[in-house]
Amino acid sequence: MNAPVPNATLSVAAILAEGAKRHGDLPAITLGGASTSYKDLWDQARAYAGALREAGVTDGDKVAIMIPNVTDFARVYYAVLALGAVAVPVHALFKRHEIEYVLGDAGAQTLICAAPLLGEGAPGALAAGARVFTVMSPEAGDLPGLEDLARAATPIGTYVPRGPLDIATILYTSGTTGKPKGALGTHFALVEQVNVLLLNTFDMRRGDKLFGGLPLFHTFGQTVALNAGLRAGAEILLLPKFTGEAALDMVLDEGVNIFIGVPTMYVGLLAAAKVRPEPAPALRYAVSGGAALPLAILEGFSEHFGATIHEGYGLTETSPVASFNHVGIEPRPGTVGQPVWGVEIEVARPEVSDAIELLETGELGELVIRGHNLFSGYLNRPEATAEAMVDGWFRTGDLGTKDKDGYISIVDRKKDIILRNGYNVYPREVEEVLVTHPEITNAAVFGVPDEKHGQEIVAAVTLAAGSLLGADAIGDYARERLAAYKYPRLVEIVADFPLGPSGKVLKRELVTRYSHE
Repeated sequence: MNAPVPNATLSVAAILAEGAKRHGDLPAITLGGASTSYKDLWDQARAYAGALREAGVTDGDKVAIMIPNVTDFARVYYAVLALGAVAVPVHALFKRHEIEYVLGDAGAQTLICAAPLLGEGAPGALAAGARVFTVMSPEAGDLPGLEDLARAATPIGTYVPRGPLDIATILYTSGTTGKPKGALGTHFALVEQVNVLLLNTFDMRRGDKLFGGLPLFHTFGQTVALNAGLRAGAEILLLPKFTGEAALDMVLDEGVNIFIGVPTMYVGLLAAAKVRPEPAPALRYAVSGGAALPLAILEGFSEHFGATIHEGYGLTETSPVASFNHVGIEPRPGTVGQPVWGVEIEVARPEVSDAIELLETGELGELVIRGHNLFSGYLNRPEATAEAMVDGWFRTGDLGTKDKDGYISIVDRKKDIILRNGYNVYPREVEEVLVTHPEITNAAVFGVPDEKHGQEIVAAVTLAAGSLLGADAIGDYARERLAAYKYPRLVEIVADFPLGPSGKVLKRELVTRYSHE
């Protein structure tokens, strides 16, 4: 690899700094009806950065951020990046031992924690040997409040220039195979991702109102909503806690133009809309990612709201968007679109782990990715990095196909395939069938150990309000539509699913629960 140009500089903080120059008086972020302009948001971030600089934070330092979806997340995020430090967002619902692990693994000596989260944040930081600054509280007790420090500090003039390959963020993966790993995001990967999304991937415009319900500590909300939205000159309407009803209120009452969400959000939004069926004329465009979107949900959303959902695909390690149903091209339902500009996605033989053996067009295999959007590796995990990065390609662990036009279809996670009586069963196929039932709002299908069959198929489903549908009827519905080895023998009706940081269903928790049962 060629060395980076010595004088080349770049910073994710430039997104807000430039926004303040170009869109100064426009609203950047709105929370509960209170808007903060681009100019004010950058001034506040500079003041926060000044306070952190006077407290000793300097370039290269790791600073953990534990703040929910409120304006202070953006102030702190861009303040940390403007200092040339590394932002380490922490899940707002983490408990103290999880917080201790993230701070210790990242080497973060500072935690900036929202006052309502100090009950777990402060003990976690103490155990990791990190100091704590608070936000969102006029009375922080013995802990220093960043707002007070910012009022007394000298704001920084502008952001510290960074080399393109310098680390901007450490984002912890959801830990499906053990302890979470810190994915290293470079300034170049994050800025170039935003530029590509806005140039020819998304229909996002200056002055648009974006739904801001995705968690900002997660790569999807952070890049696709926050960074891309502010780069475009849009207004981000933050929703601190997602419910279908609250999201629908925002869409109907505040004139949201673009809805950005994961499938579980669309499920919740549609369920709420059936109770409050007014039209939403302002909604122009919708983006889905994070997990496979059932076709029934896509069609129901388009019918009810009059806007088409454009589905894409990516991971924390790909910054995150790798493929998308691009603007200006009719989306192909059931696919996650084509690779974004400058990014290659191919299909490789999944059973070969130490090399990349590409398959022919249309064959099923493991999706592999290379391009400007890739992360720089896993922090302190050379073995995991070497396992994921093979011959310059990132191995995603996802199974899929690529057709002659370059459209990617996701079949399932490699680790989620169910092997029943020697036959491969792909959970997503079964889920797609189940959600076509008018009374089933969502489904999660997984395998559990079985002495006779190797694995047995389990379907956990949520039902529409007032439904009296029973497990036997659901099993019959599936059996009529699926081959004998595919349909679920075990059906569980649940009130809700365990969800990960981005709103993705955590199947590993369902597997653990039902394996014990």
